[in-house]
Formats: sequence, C-alpha cells, structure tokens
Amino acid sequence: MPACVPTHTADPNRPERAHPPHSPPPGPPPDRPRRPRVAGADVSAAIAVFLIALPLSLGIALATGAPLQAGLVAAAVGGVVAGRIGGCPLQVSGPAAGLTVVTADLIQQYGWRTTCAITVLAGLAQIGLGCLRVARGALAVSPAIVHGMLAGIGITIAVAQVHIVLGGTPQSSVPDNLRALPSQLANVDPAAVAVSVLTLTLLLLWPKLPGRAGQLLRMVPAALVAVAGATVTAAAAGLVLAEVDLPSWRSHALAGLPEGPVLGLVAAVLTTTLVCSVQSLLGAVAVDKLVSRRPGPSHVPRSDLDRELLGQGTANIASGCLGGLPVAGVAVRSSANVRAGAVSRNSTMLHGVLVVLAALLMVPVLEFIPLASLAALVMAVGIQMVSLHHIRTVTRHREALVYAATAVAVVFAGVLEGVALGIAVAVGVALHRLTHTRIRHEVKEGVHHVHVRGQLTFLAVPRLSRALHLVPQGATGVVALDGSFMDHAAYEALQDWQNTHTARGGSVEITGRRPGTGVRIAEPAALTSPPMTDGTGEAGVPSGTGCRCRPWTAWRNHQCEPPLFAPDDARSGHGTRDSGATGDTSEAGGGQGGHSGRSARPGPGNGPPGTGTGAGTGSVSNTDSVPGAVSGPASPAGSVSSAGAPEASRTGADLVRGLSAFQRSTAPLVRGELARLAREGQRPAQLFLTCADSRLVTSMITSSGPGDLFVVRNVGNLVPPPGEESGDDSVAAALEYAMEVLAVRSITVCGHSGCGAMQALLDPRPGGTPGARTPLERWLRHGLPSLRRVRDGGGPGVRLAGRAPADTAEQLCLANVVQQLEHLRAHESVARALKDGLLTLHGLYFHVGEAQAYLLTEATGERVFDRVRAEDLVL
Repeated sequence: MPACVPTHTADPNRPERAHPPHSPPPGPPPDRPRRPRVAGADVSAAIAVFLIALPLSLGIALATGAPLQAGLVAAAVGGVVAGRIGGCPLQVSGPAAGLTVVTADLIQQYGWRTTCAITVLAGLAQIGLGCLRVARGALAVSPAIVHGMLAGIGITIAVAQVHIVLGGTPQSSVPDNLRALPSQLANVDPAAVAVSVLTLTLLLLWPKLPGRAGQLLRMVPAALVAVAGATVTAAAAGLVLAEVDLPSWRSHALAGLPEGPVLGLVAAVLTTTLVCSVQSLLGAVAVDKLVSRRPGPSHVPRSDLDRELLGQGTANIASGCLGGLPVAGVAVRSSANVRAGAVSRNSTMLHGVLVVLAALLMVPVLEFIPLASLAALVMAVGIQMVSLHHIRTVTRHREALVYAATAVAVVFAGVLEGVALGIAVAVGVALHRLTHTRIRHEVKEGVHHVHVRGQLTFLAVPRLSRALHLVPQGATGVVALDGSFMDHAAYEALQDWQNTHTARGGSVEITGRRPGTGVRIAEPAALTSPPMTDGTGEAGVPSGTGCRCRPWTAWRNHQCEPPLFAPDDARSGHGTRDSGATGDTSEAGGGQGGHSGRSARPGPGNGPPGTGTGAGTGSVSNTDSVPGAVSGPASPAGSVSSAGAPEASRTGADLVRGLSAFQRSTAPLVRGELARLAREGQRPAQLFLTCADSRLVTSMITSSGPGDLFVVRNVGNLVPPPGEESGDDSVAAALEYAMEVLAVRSITVCGHSGCGAMQALLDPRPGGTPGARTPLERWLRHGLPSLRRVRDGGGPGVRLAGRAPADTAEQLCLANVVQQLEHLRAHESVARALKDGLLTLHGLYFHVGEAQAYLLTEATGERVFDRVRAEDLVL
C-alpha cells in the first residue's frame, strides 16, 4: 500500500466537518475557476510603463533601421513572455538601446529576415546558458567593461540620430557619420530641427516642474509628453516632415532561414547573446536594489538569474519568430515599474498587453509622429548612456583605462570587438596591479611607518623584508596595508617579522589605511606569550586586559572582559556588574532614573550565586594598586574595590581607559576623515532626534560615522510644539539650525523600548503638584499629548508589524513617536521644507532587548512600525 494512502476507513456515522480545525475554509469548488486578481498598484504601474515603452520602442526600431512594427512586437513579447517566465518579477523587457548598434549592424550586413533568425538562435543559446546555470558567471564581467560598452553604444546612437534630427539620413558607422556631418549641417531642415529641439526641451524640463502642480504633472512620463507635444505642435503648424509609417500587419516580415557565412553568423549569435544576457542580468540585480530601497515591507522575491536567462531566451525566440527586435531587460522601464509601486509580474505582463492593443488600435494615431521627434528622443537616451556617475566610479576604482578602451573600441570597431578588447585591458590592469607594489619606510615622531600600497604577493616579499628590517629593535612599528590581497608567502613574512620584533621588546600595529581595514596577523600576546616590556600586545592593545575589541568593527563585547582562563592579575575590572547574573538582558526600570538594564555577562571567576567568586561578592584581588587602573572584579555601587578606590574612582578610570584606547587604536584610523571634516565643516544630511537613554547608540544602530548625523537627544525624544512656554528652546533651536544652516533633508524621531520617560508619564510620582513641579516634570508635560492619544484612542491606531504592543508602556512609546512627528510638522521651517518637497520625516522604534529596528509606515490608514530586516540593508 502506498505510504500516502490513509489506512483508516471513513466512519459513515461520523458527521463531516466543513473544514479541518485551525485551518482556513476551502477555496471555490473545482467547477468554479478562481479568477486571477491584479493589484491596483500593478495596473497603475503597467500604464506608466506602457506610456514610456510606446515611443521608445518606435524610436529604437527607427535607430536600428528595422521595420517600426518590430519595436512594438519586441515590446509586447518582452512584456508578456519574459514577464511571465523570467526570474525577475519587476524587470520590464523589450527592445533595448544597448542592442541598437548590434541590431543595426546585423540588418546592414544580413538583412532583416536573417536578423530575426539570429535573434531566435540567440534565444536558444540563452536557454542553454540558463539550463547550465551559469548566470552568476556573467556578473563576473568587470563593471567598467559593461559601462564602457554601454557608453560606446550610446555615443554610436547619438551620432547616428544627429543626422535624422537635422533632417537627413544616418550612415552605417560612426566614422562615416562624422565625415558626413559637415555636409549635413550645410543642408539643415528647419522644420525637423524645430521639432527635435521642442522634443528635447520638453524631455529635459518636464521632470523639473516645480510645486505641487508640477508634482502631479510629473506623473506623466517625460518621453510621452515630449513626443506628444512635438507631434501636436507639428500638426498644428502644418509642418511637412517625415512621419512614422506602419505598414499593414499583413505585409510584416517574419524570420527566415539564416543566410551568410557560418563564422559570421556564429559571431553574430554570440554577440547578440552576450549583450542581451549581460544587460538583462545586470538589470535584474539593479531591480533587486531598487525594490530593497522602497519603503515598507516588500513581498517581491529576489531575482532568480538562471530563470531570468530562460525567460529572456524564450522571449527572444518568440520575438524573432514574430519579426521583432532582440529583447533584453530595459533599465528605464524597469526603474519606472518599481517606482510606480508594482508588486508582482502582473504589471510587466499587463504592459505587454497594452502594447498589443496599441499596435492594433492606435496605428492611425502613431502615424502622425514625426521621425525627427523619435530621433531626438533616442539621441537623448544615447547621451544618457554615457553616465558621469559611472565615469566617476571607474575612475575612483582606477579602471578608467578599461572603460575608455572598451568605449572607444565599441564606437570604432563594434560591440564584440570592444568587449573583447575591454576584457584584455582589464586582465592587463589586474596583472599590473598584482605585480607592482609600492613599499616605503618613514619615521614620524619616533614611530617607524611601513606603507604598502598594492597587492602583497611573493614577488613583493624581498622589498617588504628590506623595509621591515629598517625598523630598529625595540622600536614601535606601524605597517599600513593599502590593498585587498595578500598571498601566503607575504603573510608568513609579515607574521615572522612581527613575532620576532615583539619578542625583542618592540611593538607592532598592522592596520589598513581606511577605517575598518585593520589586519589581524597573530593572536593577542596575552594568550600566546608573556607580557611585553611596554605592556602592549597585538595592535597596541594592553596585554593584561585581553581585550578583543577592535576599532570600527562590529560592536560587540564592548565591556572588553578578560578571556576565559585568563590569570587573575589580567582582569581589567570590566566584568559583570550584578551578582548571580545569567547573561539575560533586562529592561526593568527603563532608561531614565531606573535600572540601567545592562546585561550581566558571566566572566572568568564569576561563579553561580553564593559561591563567593562572582562579582559583587566582596572578594579581594591579589594585584597591587596601579595609578589610573582598576584591579579585581567590579564592585557594586557604593562599595570599595580591592585597591581601596570607591566606585566613582573606578568609573573615572573607565573614562580614562576608554579615551586612551581611542587615542591609541581608533584615532589613527579616523584622523584623516576628521581632519577633512574640520576643514570643510559639517554637512550632515539627517537630523536624528532620539532619547537620552544610554542604551541607544545612534551611530551603532544607523551604521553611521563622523559627519553623518546631526543628533539631538533629550529625555523621552520629545519635540515641544511651537509657541509653548516651556522655558527650553533647545529642540526648536536645533531644528532651526538643522533646517536653515545645515539644510538637512531628513528628520528621524527615534523612540525605544523600556523608556523611563514614558513609564514616568504612565506612573506619575505621587504627591506632585503643578505649583511644585520639578524640571523633569515640567519637561515631561510635552509628552502628555502622547499619553492622551493612548488613553483616549485619539487618531489612527499604532501597532508593530506582526504583533500587538507588549503592554501599555510599549504602546505609549510607539504613539509618542507618531505624536512628536506631528509636533515637528507644526514648526514653520519643517512645514515649509515639507511643502517644497525638500524634506522627509521618518519614525523609528528600536527594541533594545531584541536589537531590532522598526520603521514607521502607513498601511490602509493605520500607522504600522514594520521590522527592518537584514536583507533590506543589502546594496
């Protein structure tokens, strides 16, 4: 009997249950098929993408020299087929500008029907690559090569379309177009130039319309407005121009058998496959980044790149068979789809359906479009493909030579030749970097610095050894590594020198030149060797403490407890604060005026309660007193340590120790950045208003550094409304300074769990009277609107995503963030910036015990704090 067949028989006397307990009711009966549901966001996104795709598809077909209907066929097939099968739900496929030069060359060399056959064969090749699951390998191509290829294609497109803009006919190559340009300028068609200038003007100015009316008008795509405006103007003025000519679908040319030399056809198929695949895969990765940056929860799955290749290959087969252009993922339409709020692949497919309807029903309207207007649109797209941002990026990564070589080769030789040359140059640059390493030695203030710039391989070991041996015995040495690779030979040479130098009384610090690039070569001296003569171990960390913290690394174990099994005299006094602690985190008492909520970690010598070895048991250490240091386990408040120093003295020593650690370890890493900020002044983009609670570390939870945040902290993260006689204008002054002087573009109000201020609002101190208020009570009255919001139920509800607030205190913490945002909007400078679209407000709730951030979003009229997931922060 098969295992999936139940062994019991049905009881005829047992009443049948409508549906199993604790399960949803069954769906519709089999004879009533479930109708597919299309979200409203997908419908609006599909319309927006369709309005962009229609003129661009005709323009790209015009630029390639293909029948104009081929662009509509490719757009429809890319939307329906690639949208349904592809692995990136929100990527919109169709005729892409990056394929214009390739397709134009194929049509010029082999004719249209053979070009369609090449498109079919390229689709088959893409399906084969998808089945082999090599999609990730395509991403190994250097971005400089890809950007250079797109820049070269953009230049080729722009130079060719200049002739149509001027009223002429483009030549077959860039050199021919450049040679023919003087004669074309001598025979300019004024009507074509006027229509082209009008198209470009609308295209550039439409996205910059100011004010609220401009914000509404900008919802209409600029490409559609530019072409429609030029078409209407040309028709109203009675200009005689070449217009779109869409022949009858009955005479539409379909794919034929490929004709031509075999090697040439193979090269054409490989070129088409390469360009289509790389552009589509890079587009899918870019769409994932755009989706992850959208506010609110995202239910769109990440792209399956192998499936995306299968979808693109199937679409190319269908497009080629139906007489369409090659299909690839299109960045302009995909980004518009994401920004329009699409939530599923239905938007892409619906946009394809709309293209089909337009191709069948709107032919008389489309034939009024002047070719000069389409040429101006495509020329603008080509110019935008030469991205200044990409040029700055490749220059910063020292890959400008690869970018320039690829772009120039694409312009003057072809796409396949340009990519091949780009790969060759990239390999040469990589070999040059691998074999050329600059090493120099210098002495500054008695410290010997060895700077290594480049990759450390066995070829650089002799020069590295010579530089390291210039550091005298017993001296302090700093090795700064500015590279991303170190092979085993270099590692061994550096480690051997470090061990020898420290054993002879010297100290060594091995760091990167940028924050966060410190290199760990050996274990701390406290665990592997006797204490050094200067009291330091690896990277200048005191060997006696056994501290594992590193500057600008992940924030953990900031108490720097001694490692397990460390000798008693190596304890630094940073151990647990409470006796009998189990390591659980507590939030009792909140942040202000209550228990600190700090977790008590079990450390060495901290036994169970009652053993007499834990912290706070009154045990005495055998270590001698050292000025400025604290020995023995930490003592409870009010007690005296083994060195005879009170708790206040121990806390002061913590401050000195922390400052010393900063000067020794972190200051060298951040000195350059802070010096720049000192010269240029602060230019933060965000104002971060949060509570004064010691557990809320703003730079940690926002992964920010110097100069990133303008932080305002107060008890309860309160924003007094304007005009209140509070006797404290500090928050309003900070707002005015942030808005008027620093011109911040974002303000965040951050509340947190276990807030003592909110607890004080819920449980006011008994016996307090309005006439005898303390400064804290006078300040907390700005939180009374938040308390009324919770108790009276005023305003929309506030909740956490996935669960209700744990108690009234947490509910008040959430409501307080929303209330303070309303107080912010009442301030004149904030209201003015919001009206002009220059400022965004954010609400944030940080749960201390969970180390989890929640971001405020609007959902169906209800305010919800959604969990910020780790994957939301990628890329």
